[in-house]
Amino acid sequence: MERVDPFPPPAPADAVPSDDIGARADAYAAAPLLNCLLREVTEPLPHTGEPGGQRIHRLPGGRLLRVRGDRRPGHPEVAVADGWHPVRHPELVKLVAEELVRYTGLSNPELPAEMSDSRDAVAALLTARAGAVPPEDPYLRSEQCLVTGHPHHPAPKARGGGPAARWLPYAPEAHARFPLTLLGLREDTVVEDGDTSALDALGEAPPGYRLLPAHPWQLDLVDLAPAFADGRLIRLGTTGFDTWPTAAIRTVYAPGPDLFLKFSLDVRITNDIRRLWRHDLLKLRRIDAAATAACASGPGAWLSDRGYRTADFAFEELAVLVRDGLRDHVRPGATPLLAAGLVEGFDGSPLDGAEDPAAWWQAYLGAVVPPALAAFADHGVVLEAHLQNTLVAVDAAGTPVQALFRDAEGVKLLPEVSRAAGWERLVYCLVVNHLLEVAAALAERHPGLDPWPAARRELARHDLPEITALLASPTLPGKTNLLLRWTGADGADARYLPLPNPLALDGT
Repeated sequence: MERVDPFPPPAPADAVPSDDIGARADAYAAAPLLNCLLREVTEPLPHTGEPGGQRIHRLPGGRLLRVRGDRRPGHPEVAVADGWHPVRHPELVKLVAEELVRYTGLSNPELPAEMSDSRDAVAALLTARAGAVPPEDPYLRSEQCLVTGHPHHPAPKARGGGPAARWLPYAPEAHARFPLTLLGLREDTVVEDGDTSALDALGEAPPGYRLLPAHPWQLDLVDLAPAFADGRLIRLGTTGFDTWPTAAIRTVYAPGPDLFLKFSLDVRITNDIRRLWRHDLLKLRRIDAAATAACASGPGAWLSDRGYRTADFAFEELAVLVRDGLRDHVRPGATPLLAAGLVEGFDGSPLDGAEDPAAWWQAYLGAVVPPALAAFADHGVVLEAHLQNTLVAVDAAGTPVQALFRDAEGVKLLPEVSRAAGWERLVYCLVVNHLLEVAAALAERHPGLDPWPAARRELARHDLPEITALLASPTLPGKTNLLLRWTGADGADARYLPLPNPLALDGT
């Protein structure tokens, strides 16, 4: 495969030399941080004809901030007495922290450190990618392309503040691949639920033990010395094949056995410590069964979280979740791609090759929207249909033909959450986090395309009472990741602020 770098810096950093890793890292890290700041804290001022499409915002303390670009803003500048002062990433972190103190009255020394860690992680990833060979499989390329990551998070690439040498061997963005560590877990300490038989095929455990695969990074993060010392755990080597980390980092894909495995990682990634929490595991089978039923007869597919296995003495730390692979779910001849990868961009993305972008977008909407709405309307299941939990399968021409959804941990069920709360969650995941981002990426590649008439038509086809209100509402719910992290809210706590709704009918 020809070595190419299909991942240039975000649009505002086009002028940055490709060999200037520091400047490129600044650009990548600044874009999502600015997105958060502009969405959640600043006041946009009326367009004043600034050159180069620059926009001016008023900060809570009264200072003016100027940025260039829309989907991926960059080149931040603050107004000074004699003009505009460019703001490099360290200054931007300091500025954001100062403004958040003014805005909230609270201080938070942890989040600025995470912002800096995220930027340094990007630099390490860019350096590693320069010498790495991308996978041949376009699906894996789509999972491993997220150098920017979550476009509206202040520190999307933070890795817990540890040295890069500790986590880089397991980073999907660095095109990592690695075998799993195999442990023997003494039978009297095994806790499991659901179908975990796929784990037993990964190796061979001696009598009195069960096989337990482990993520090698997680084993570096927890102290299991007592369990190894008394024989509750034994080491059995590694798998005879490599696994590929997906965009979720702690979830890996084994192409040979066609299996996804999700592990705990005691590291904060975006809003959460990425551990398989006991309360989520205990309700896993019930939620997965509901999601499976919701997708069984519809146009989409659900990658089932079949079951989990762990140790009673390290229930969360050593848990491994078994998820369906792709082959039994993807339509024959189709290629699955991560929706988030379409937004970020990767070599071979169908977004780049769409000869008729309007038809491509209509097919995309027809694949993604109906199964998510049907699950809600007919089964009371709120799929977490955001960019990272949605795969879109395309045919040989690159046209979307199917959506696949994953991750029971993020699924909500009615009436365990109210219908109103469930609908708000679905609108955020499906429309704000997903469709708005794909539409913007497509329109950026194809100037003149208006994606919203087709989106309105697709949504209007579905007989839900909430659809009429959605198409008439001037606003959509935007999650406040910056303020959530700054105020120390629980990672699962969703708070929203109103965003302009491009779906809203204007009466014409």
